[in-house]
Amino acid sequence: MLESYKNFNKLGGKMVIKEWNILRVIACLSIVFVHCMTQIGWSIGYPNIDNYHFYRMILSYATPTFIVLSEIILANRYPDQMPQNFWKKRIKYIFIPYLAFAVIDAYVGLYLHPNTDVTREIINNAVFGRYEGYFILIIFQFYALHYLVIKYKLSMTWMFPISIYLMAYYLDLLKLNPGLESQYGMTIYVPFLGWFAYFTLAYMVGKNYKAVSSALVKYRWITILCFIISLALMYFSYTYGYKGATSKRFDLLLFVVATSAMILAWGQKIPNYRIINIISSYSFGIYLTHWQVQRLIAPHIASYFDHTSTRVLALFFTSLFISMILIKLVSLLPFGSYIVGQVKKAKSKRAISPHKRIIPDPQQT
Repeated sequence: MLESYKNFNKLGGKMVIKEWNILRVIACLSIVFVHCMTQIGWSIGYPNIDNYHFYRMILSYATPTFIVLSEIILANRYPDQMPQNFWKKRIKYIFIPYLAFAVIDAYVGLYLHPNTDVTREIINNAVFGRYEGYFILIIFQFYALHYLVIKYKLSMTWMFPISIYLMAYYLDLLKLNPGLESQYGMTIYVPFLGWFAYFTLAYMVGKNYKAVSSALVKYRWITILCFIISLALMYFSYTYGYKGATSKRFDLLLFVVATSAMILAWGQKIPNYRIINIISSYSFGIYLTHWQVQRLIAPHIASYFDHTSTRVLALFFTSLFISMILIKLVSLLPFGSYIVGQVKKAKSKRAISPHKRIIPDPQQT
């Protein structure tokens, strides 16, 4: 039996495997980094650098990976029945922060563009998911799908192939009608159909994670090969004209699976560093906060540095640091968890051995 399953801590009956935190942290930092590349491009124009947009394209794996991880954890913890307080906790610590940042996003937009119709922006953000927090609406749809699967005992034998077909059909439909995005914005990417295969895959992995994790660590070198092959396929797609730097593309599915498998495999061999636990506990807030911070400081960072790489790196570290400081300060307020979600104190290395499970973040399940 895998060592990480021999040694574990329990907290209120909930358990989290440490490689989940590693995957969450890598996905979180990847999305912050790709948005740095985007914001610098918006501020001063995209640089004439070979494969700059390819790097943005592959880093787009991060959002679906974060969504996939939420369902893996959910299927692992609640394979047969959801707890009574399930929806209440997630509305309090996930959906209300989503609404809070729908308002914040609108007012940041007003600051940057004084002619912004704030009321309209708030409605578009909160109801239709037309800001960077849209992924929360997708996660809630996954919650509903998970509930239906366990309630009616739906089989993945037929649901998995159907989910692949429907996801491919839906995303192809959007690709063939580019005017829909300009008309409806991110709203067209909110329906679960565009992410359906991620749900079924994550459900199967989470429900059978003990066997999956054992196989991953056993064949961890093969996961690197799979990652390289999937990366090559993405580059092939890029060179032949499909250059959209977005997470809403069907060919990203294989890359997300390969990347996640590699991280989950090798993550079992990585010691339990405190910095990983800290960033993981802040990750939900970072996802919500970093975009607003970058919108405000990217033009100043871009003008201060002379080279694209220093601009992107400076924006990455600055926006990450400011975001975490803001999250910490807001979390100290009595109502802070309704804005940035719950922030759990990370345990030290002395408190947890490198292979033990760690305290989960309730909003990231």
